[in-house]
Amino acid sequence: MADHHDHDHFKEFDYERVTSPMQDVTSGQAITGAIIALVGVVVAFGLPLLLI
Repeated sequence: MADHHDHDHFKEFDYERVTSPMQDVTSGQAITGAIIALVGVVVAFGLPLLLI
């Protein structure tokens, strides 16, 4: 079976594609994500518990 991935006419983009798990995450992005997740948990669970 021939390997056709080395030919340029089979490439969709000129740059190398990188998937999300392989990308670097800065500490600022991680903190922002954690804060957003915490607010979501408070809204989803804390708010209904306060209204009971």
